[in-house]
Amino acid sequence: MDAIALGPALISVERLYAFVAALVMLIEFSLLIRLLARMHARGAPAHDSPSLSPSRWFNRMLVSWVIGARLTYVALHWASYQQTPLDILKLWQPGYHLLGGMLAATLASLWLLRRHGVIRQVIALGSLTLGLTAFLGLKQLDPLGSTHSIERMPSITLHHLDRRPVSLDEVRNQRVIVNLWATWCPPCRREMPLLAEVDARPDVTVVLANQGEQALAVTRFLKSERLTLEYALLDPAMQLMGLADAQGLPATLIFDGEGRLIERHIGELSRAQLKALMPPSGS
Repeated sequence: MDAIALGPALISVERLYAFVAALVMLIEFSLLIRLLARMHARGAPAHDSPSLSPSRWFNRMLVSWVIGARLTYVALHWASYQQTPLDILKLWQPGYHLLGGMLAATLASLWLLRRHGVIRQVIALGSLTLGLTAFLGLKQLDPLGSTHSIERMPSITLHHLDRRPVSLDEVRNQRVIVNLWATWCPPCRREMPLLAEVDARPDVTVVLANQGEQALAVTRFLKSERLTLEYALLDPAMQLMGLADAQGLPATLIFDGEGRLIERHIGELSRAQLKALMPPSGS
């Protein structure tokens, strides 16, 4: 399992793990801060420091992590964002650097707690460490994950918009991108120009496999968007969704020159993510 479908929305399993880890971090911080307050109330040495709200600390850490993780990722993949800098603001897309986010959250925590005493700073850093450990542990154990049912390009036949049959396992290039999509799916529509741009490369072939719709609706959409890809195929029975165990759309399968699956992604693609999976230019 790569994602959980909530109606038309998709939540990736990795983001669900991040939510659980953040919840663990908040619970630990809240419990320890309350325990410290009770100790002071029972006669432990008090400190002249302002009151500290766990929710305020958590919100600052969350915002700091998102900004730090995003900006670090953008800096490391600036070539991909340089053409379309507004993509930086598309926070729903993949593109976060874990350690960059942790560094930003740590610095923000130390600054926020600079007048709250060393004990609270240590508690905060311990909570951040616990959250990071929980996230990495969940990713490693992957309790919601499953082995992918597709390891190679499936040997099935789909049909072009003009009803010509196409055997998927006969489509070969250094990279073959099979994109499962539908015209009613907003993230599918948003990533279409990016897929068309990648398809223009001689070493990349993009297969648009529409799921469950009729040729007329697909043709109208492609014409309205001025998209002309060689492999715009129909999968009315949604065979690929079943074979790929895709929980929603869009779903993207990337195969190498030997037809082996090298990457699988559920949800909208980012330019940087896709670029990193392409063969080196001139290879």
